[in-house]
Amino acid sequence: MKYNRCGKSGLLLPQISLGLWHNFGSVDRFENAQDIALTAFDKGITHFDLANNYGPVPGSAEENFGKIVQNNFNGFLRDELVITTKAGFKMWEGPYGEWGSRKYLISSLNQSLKRMKLEYVDIFYSHRPDPNTPLEETMSALDYAVRSGKAIYAGISNYNAEETEKAVAILKDLGTPCIVHQAKYSLLERWVEEGLLDILDTKGMGCVAFSPLAQGLLTTKYLKGIPENSRAANPNGHLQSSEITEDKIKKINALHAIALERGQTLAQMAIAWLLKKETITSVIVGASSVNQLFDNLGSLDKLAFSNQELQQIENILK
Repeated sequence: MKYNRCGKSGLLLPQISLGLWHNFGSVDRFENAQDIALTAFDKGITHFDLANNYGPVPGSAEENFGKIVQNNFNGFLRDELVITTKAGFKMWEGPYGEWGSRKYLISSLNQSLKRMKLEYVDIFYSHRPDPNTPLEETMSALDYAVRSGKAIYAGISNYNAEETEKAVAILKDLGTPCIVHQAKYSLLERWVEEGLLDILDTKGMGCVAFSPLAQGLLTTKYLKGIPENSRAANPNGHLQSSEITEDKIKKINALHAIALERGQTLAQMAIAWLLKKETITSVIVGASSVNQLFDNLGSLDKLAFSNQELQQIENILK
């Protein structure tokens, strides 16, 4: 595993990180989740990414990961982990359970630490900008989290280029640098290229990419349509069947052909394509099994792309 510097900070993150958005909640089998986490660590993945509402039920991924840490990473081993969490999306009912107020962010962080039985997290993120709360208030909460010792670093997620520039400036004035932006980025989701990556590079920030496989679209699962037991077939899932158009299936099949020529799976090529960019510090992958984690890690076996391959990919995605 290679470790990349997160922007101009001193923090190093593995090229591939493990996300606990799915498969680590109370509805999932704990032993499987623990096996995935321990295998990830054995393979050099030191960065584990959570949020307050990950589950289902909300909060249960943090509870389960806390058990994994207590069972396996006591003492000095905690210092070998980068554990991150976020607050911003709805976590509990009532007026204080979401968005970006100082009250919500600090309350949520305290709850997260209690669930995971940790003294601190390594990165605390504002999970999304709040249009109704002054940005200064949201950033002051991140500043407090770091100054109080409850977080080591501050980060933001899902902020556009303009919002990012403002947030970074506020935190700089407060004396707490913003070292990382976690953004949705994949072959099929490229909004970050419209100014955000340039700002991150200029400000000396790292970018951690999530949903690199576009919720499973960039795998072989949807090459021939929508399988019955897939995420897209679930009306309550994050990936809706309406998003899987005939044009998109055509593009995915063409990308798959390039991956086969490279000797990779489509998923491996999609991850490798992200890692070729210098601004990308780490790519967060999810896994429902140890075997799926191994497949994702296989992307590290071939990261280089020829100019011809890159042009072919661009032509497909036009």
